[in-house]
Amino acid sequence: MQDGVRKVIIMGAAGRDFHNFNVYFRGHPHDQVVAFTATQIPDIEGRVYPPELAGGGYPEGIPIYPESDLTKLVQTTGAEQVIFAYSDVPFDYVMHRASQVIAAGADFRLMGPRTTMLSANRPVIAVTAVRTGVGKSQTTRRVADILRQMGHRVVAVRHPMPYGNLLSQAAERFATYEDLDANRCTIEEREEFEPLIDRGVVVYAGVDYERILRAAEREADVIIWDGGNNDLPFYRPDLHIVLVDPHRPGHEVSFHPGESNLRLADVAIINKVETADPKGIEIVTRNIARYNPDATVIEAASPIFVDEPGLIKGRRALVIEDGPTLTHGEMAYGAGVIAARKFAATELIDPRPYAIGTIAKTYEKYPKIGTLLPAMGYSGQQVRDLQETINACPAEVVIVATPIDLRRILRMEHPAVRVRYELQEIGQPTLAEVLDRVPGVGREAGHRGHGPGRPSLDPAP
Repeated sequence: MQDGVRKVIIMGAAGRDFHNFNVYFRGHPHDQVVAFTATQIPDIEGRVYPPELAGGGYPEGIPIYPESDLTKLVQTTGAEQVIFAYSDVPFDYVMHRASQVIAAGADFRLMGPRTTMLSANRPVIAVTAVRTGVGKSQTTRRVADILRQMGHRVVAVRHPMPYGNLLSQAAERFATYEDLDANRCTIEEREEFEPLIDRGVVVYAGVDYERILRAAEREADVIIWDGGNNDLPFYRPDLHIVLVDPHRPGHEVSFHPGESNLRLADVAIINKVETADPKGIEIVTRNIARYNPDATVIEAASPIFVDEPGLIKGRRALVIEDGPTLTHGEMAYGAGVIAARKFAATELIDPRPYAIGTIAKTYEKYPKIGTLLPAMGYSGQQVRDLQETINACPAEVVIVATPIDLRRILRMEHPAVRVRYELQEIGQPTLAEVLDRVPGVGREAGHRGHGPGRPSLDPAP
């Protein structure tokens, strides 16, 4: 460390990296962040973290480079420490990056809750997962419905997706579709925001999550942390709900930071049990018991609803699934494929020969996607490429299995049906029973917990 100041690089994907900087490194007298690196999300490198957000000591902001430049950056900047700050990656991937950093001459670091979680003045219910695509969104919706039925004013704070102008996205509030249009939201953002707005729930997101938290506290009785990927919550939760996926058994203890979420969980939801192999359910159940025996376990289904199922029968179908679930989430299929099988489509169209521009590049980067079309829409150009790809496919019906109705955004030349899915608990305890026992939330607001800051979650006899 020269002159008492340590040079730091933060590896990220336009989310956790900015948050770690804001809550720990911004204004820190002994650390200087010399660069961010970016991966996972297309076209987010080449920007600058604005000086207005970076604070004193960063008059020109902080440059953002592609992660492929990491070794060179360590060597040219003299960085002494590299922070790994993104999610949904296998353990060996993290350690390969650690080896790369160490070989370049720097220390490698992961940051945990004590240095990154903010404390709220309202109860926080966190919804996270062990992988992308397990069912966080429908769980957040279910939690919001229950809390509103209890009479609470509910605000959801979504994990960051700031892929545009960082300064204008510092703290965004979404209450109407007009807010989405005014902020030029991507498909990925709309998928997370619209279903909550439809329920009358205000959503916050952005870059500066302390500023967002203080704004949310002013209009909420209860805050829901709506997680992204399998990242840890940014806010210290009063109840931490974590979803595990029996379709990908073993991933709950082999991906970062998903295992950390599992170990931190107050409630572990085994989702999609209605379509999972019993062996997969057995494996995840055993791992919950091994890694977090104190967690309350809830089994749940995600039943599908199709608006016009008769359009599927006997037709060649193009299936569109949620983008991140197929890309770094690595899911081989989702609700669209289940609907195609259930309602007797004759064939799934392979969209890869018809992929245009950035969609073709997505298949090159994620070759395991297979005969599904990921609903990628991180930019206006990518949205146009997605529309062209859909219309170029020789489909007789398009099955849209994304959280929003893409038919409102894209001009589709083929008949299209929409698949929706919601969370449905099976047996007991239910989420309503669990939430009712959270101090400051349920009827037993004064109930003493079974550990420091942790409520008893066992169902009432």
